[in-house]
Amino acid sequence: MQKVYNRIVKGIKAYFNKNNFNKSVIGLSGGIDSSLSAYLAAKAIGNNNLFGILMPEIGVTQRSSIDHAIKIANIIKIKYTIQPINEFLKPFNKLRWQQNKIAVINTKARIRANILYNYANSNNALVIGTSNKSEILLGYFTKYGDGAVDIEVIGDLYKTQVYELAKFLKLPREIIEKQPTAELYHGHTDEEELGGTYEEIDKILKTKKFNSKLGISIKKRMQENEHKRVVAPIIRIK
Repeated sequence: MQKVYNRIVKGIKAYFNKNNFNKSVIGLSGGIDSSLSAYLAAKAIGNNNLFGILMPEIGVTQRSSIDHAIKIANIIKIKYTIQPINEFLKPFNKLRWQQNKIAVINTKARIRANILYNYANSNNALVIGTSNKSEILLGYFTKYGDGAVDIEVIGDLYKTQVYELAKFLKLPREIIEKQPTAELYHGHTDEEELGGTYEEIDKILKTKKFNSKLGISIKKRMQENEHKRVVAPIIRIK
């Protein structure tokens, strides 16, 4: 894990230097992916060069998620702001067609991306992505939403490796142990939506054995999401 950490931090530094940027912004959800991504980015470019934006949906986002996001911001000593997305969602109610659940969920992610890029453009900063390798392989992200970033700092780490590195770096236990969720609707969890635990999913992704019920489901998801799998530059660990 020390080698993985060193390689990611070195890769982030090199990317920023190559592209002549020193400032960045990240969306903080209070989950393990954004927390680890923020930690790594802050170590690479300096905590004074990373800004965090919490974008809760009031009434859907749990208070604990906001608390966890604030906690990680304070641990890595970065400045942050809280910008609820509720008001930005309202104009979509004026659309002349009936929105389905997928449209509503993806709109939330894309509004958050717009907020991040508005800040990035206003402050000559790059947007730090928070997707891990498991999500990228599955296409488990919103195109032009949480997939709209300038660099994926944990994009070469399977979700199980994300947990390993977070434990190695001693991130708060309550963030590591919480159930992964994008909180796009009440009761939403990643593993329930994907149909298995990340440990089971990563094993299938690594071995490419898709003959089980879960494997068949994963392969189908990957095929359906092939159009999404061209992503931002990824910091490689090998």
